[in-house]
Amino acid sequence: MKGWNGQILRLDLSKGKSNIQCYDSSLALNFLGGRGFAIKILWDELRDGVDPLSPENKLVFACGPLTGLVLPCSGKLIVASKSPLTGGYGDGNIGSWAAVQLRKAGYDVLVLEGRAKKPSYLLIENKKVEILDARDFWGLTSNETIMEFKRKYGAEAGILTIGQAGEKLVKYATVISSGGRSGGRPGMGAVMGAKNVKAIIIMGSREISVDDSKGLKTLATEAFRSILKSPGYNFWRKQGTMAMIEWSQENSALPTYNFKEGVFDEAEKIDGNTMEALKIGQNGCPYCNMACGNIVKDSEGSLSEPDYENVAMLGSNIGLSDLQKIALLNRLADNYGIDTISLGNVIGFAIEASERKLINYDIDWGDFNGVKGLIEDIAFRRDLGNLLAEGTKNATEIIRGDSTRWAMHVKGLEISAYDCHVAPGMALAYGTSPIGAHHKDAWILGWEVSTDRGGYTETKVEKLIELQRIRGGMFECLGTCRFPWVELGFELERYPRFLKAATGIEMSLQDLYTIGDRVFNLIRAFWIKEYGTRWSKTLDYPPPRWFHETLTKGPFKGAILDMRKYEIMLQLYYKKRGWDQNGIPKEITLKKVGLEYVIQKLKKCYLK
Repeated sequence: MKGWNGQILRLDLSKGKSNIQCYDSSLALNFLGGRGFAIKILWDELRDGVDPLSPENKLVFACGPLTGLVLPCSGKLIVASKSPLTGGYGDGNIGSWAAVQLRKAGYDVLVLEGRAKKPSYLLIENKKVEILDARDFWGLTSNETIMEFKRKYGAEAGILTIGQAGEKLVKYATVISSGGRSGGRPGMGAVMGAKNVKAIIIMGSREISVDDSKGLKTLATEAFRSILKSPGYNFWRKQGTMAMIEWSQENSALPTYNFKEGVFDEAEKIDGNTMEALKIGQNGCPYCNMACGNIVKDSEGSLSEPDYENVAMLGSNIGLSDLQKIALLNRLADNYGIDTISLGNVIGFAIEASERKLINYDIDWGDFNGVKGLIEDIAFRRDLGNLLAEGTKNATEIIRGDSTRWAMHVKGLEISAYDCHVAPGMALAYGTSPIGAHHKDAWILGWEVSTDRGGYTETKVEKLIELQRIRGGMFECLGTCRFPWVELGFELERYPRFLKAATGIEMSLQDLYTIGDRVFNLIRAFWIKEYGTRWSKTLDYPPPRWFHETLTKGPFKGAILDMRKYEIMLQLYYKKRGWDQNGIPKEITLKKVGLEYVIQKLKKCYLK
């Protein structure tokens, strides 16, 4: 095959052995790569009901056919596993030279199985694979680990690591790469830690074989130039995602005080304009000419990369209005290897629990020192931090009271940084996201604000599915970043042309969307297989707070989600997806997308 390497590298950590598995073209043609490869491997190989932190679980690092090619924003890698946070399918993408190096080493996928007998790191140099002693690195921050390995193996090495949170099995620990790149919100760092793997070092020396190298180079040159000429390019370079603070504030979507409100009284102190005044540099992923990493000095003078999600969740959501202090909290999270979205959410939850006297812990909104200490306690699982390390949903089961009503998660994954009191489409996007509450797969809010903000319409449902096919399907499988399209209007039609030049295989956008549907249905089947009779359509509901507590300020004061209308919209979504009234894919749908082999297991798991 051209474009794809056609090889999966498997490491059995328990036995200390590796092997190379060749896969045939049917896997590539049906699942493309990235997320598609990850869910197919996990569906086929995991025992039903496996403990996510046991040696039996598998950790998958998967590239797409465009990963590592000199194309805009092509340095993406999917990291996936059964999630210790949600108990369902979990993944995330991470921009990293490790993605490029894995492809240059000759592999499309790396699968970790079993558990190393002692703290270890993996060294992959083309066909040479070693499991080496990491006891000297265990206990280091992610940044310290990366610096040590760069000194040891050189600046060109691709490095993936965990911080102390992954070692301590914090259930929303992530995998970290250089420059504050973090991926795998649903606890992929904890799965890596459970396997006793501190880091993965990858170095490859071969060229990725493509079908039409000259044609691909021409397409790439045009694409990079198109991005530079985009009308929004200069402003993007100045603020990146930080511009969303001001936008969310204006549109009453900025999470504030554990998502009680959509506006923050001191939003201007943490917005993109404030960040610009502090900015001293920029950082990006491989082959990216629209770098989103804005570098500032935090309140201790160290470097940090604030973006919209971490500033909103560690700022307005916990009542903190000093951007440099927020940047410090973000740096701590990256160093410990903790997802900043879930972190800001569980801290907001803890502050509210303290306010309501449900926990014996003194912490208040905007309490920087208290939050800083709590982050460290979470990373090392000390005192209250040990409970919060389990995630918001699990914490409610211990704290009890009425905490389930203001625990901001879907299926156990904490809500990312958009309040949905008056955004039913975005609420549905959270409800039906394939990993739990996350915006990555379908950020419909921008479209919703500009069209029919409060509507529960068929058109909105159709738009949501379209975005899921593009963002959560096509981009997550191709191995490229969505930002050129999302932020600068980069034409989607370019991607089938990239794919044709790389692989020699012609696929239309509709073909890519069909693959996206196949992947979404298989992920949905994975959830139902793992949940069995515990599965319910209510798992696709957003948090109760948005249905029962109105906004008290801002342009939409008094707004609230309508549960009856949401249910109607959810059922319409199911119908258009070809799922039954409980959100379970119908047999005819599974056959239509080529997943006939799923039918019997799905019936058995759900009905037993």
